[in-house]
Amino acid sequence: MNVLIMTDKLITGGAENYFCKLENQLKHPEYVFYTAAGPGELFEQIHNKVHFSLLSRSNHLANLLTIKKRIVESEIGLIHANSLRMVLYAVVLKKLLPNKPSIIYTKHNVTMMENRFRNIFVSLVNRHLTRVITVSDDERLNLLQLGVQTEKAATIYNGVDLRKFRYYPKKQTDTFKVGILARLSSEKNHELFLEIAKRLKSDRHIQFYIGGEGPEYTKIHQMIENAELTQHVHMMGDIRNPEKFIGEMDVLLLTSHREVFPMVILEAMAVGTPIISANTGGIKEAINSDNVGFLVSDYSIDDFCKYINVMKNNPSLRLKMAEDANLRVQKNFSLEKMINATMEQYLQKR
Repeated sequence: MNVLIMTDKLITGGAENYFCKLENQLKHPEYVFYTAAGPGELFEQIHNKVHFSLLSRSNHLANLLTIKKRIVESEIGLIHANSLRMVLYAVVLKKLLPNKPSIIYTKHNVTMMENRFRNIFVSLVNRHLTRVITVSDDERLNLLQLGVQTEKAATIYNGVDLRKFRYYPKKQTDTFKVGILARLSSEKNHELFLEIAKRLKSDRHIQFYIGGEGPEYTKIHQMIENAELTQHVHMMGDIRNPEKFIGEMDVLLLTSHREVFPMVILEAMAVGTPIISANTGGIKEAINSDNVGFLVSDYSIDDFCKYINVMKNNPSLRLKMAEDANLRVQKNFSLEKMINATMEQYLQKR
């Protein structure tokens, strides 16, 4: 059977990196894999460019024609969509074409449709999709509560490439580095990160680092200046080697208002950087105890600061937590495990 894997674009992001991992790693003697996506810097990571179709970021009709041509010419039997827009393309074409490909949807985030048009979203899933893959059990349960049929939803956790995100013990220095690696957008809640930095400003040994780009760059930069944090908070811009940035931090924070199951948590656990995270979405499924990281309820600045100081003042605790977290990733969240579980979903559709 031939499989078409699709996503919106190839800019740096969780869903996009997931797409590249599938394209790079999926192999089976009875399957041929094709891909389609909008442009972006991750295009260079695509291995089989002969089987890749470039989509537009805005021309929906052109995209439908491109995908239709691929489905017909390559006899696609299964479409794996990695965004709701790709799902809608697949459903439209399934209605139009005589050969009806199965549709699997990996749900990476909370969509506007499920928030505003719940009944339409649930009907779309139950009537037209073979399976929805969620990246956390928390998100799977959310779908079931919306009304998605139980047999439609399956959890496959994100997987870390442990060859790229390698564990190594950190050397203790006079500077304790606290980082955040996230798109500079409102949902990532960098305001909280800056409030934490402001609270700990008096400790000259603690420095804060912001990795990433996004629409709120200017706003965040101005907030740093207004709070007189320019000597304490450093904006690092686009991070092309996340494993290096994360590995150089003594602790990584996650302050997002909403997450499903962020890859950065697993990547930090893999390289040996302890995590202090807001307790949101499926993060508790990765950080399942204080042995592998700290979860903060209600976005408490006091608790974030408390845990940062605990980490700073206890290097032996940091080392033990890093080792335990790395073992947990190896056992439960490897790239190989994710790829194998995804392939099993495909095999069920033969």
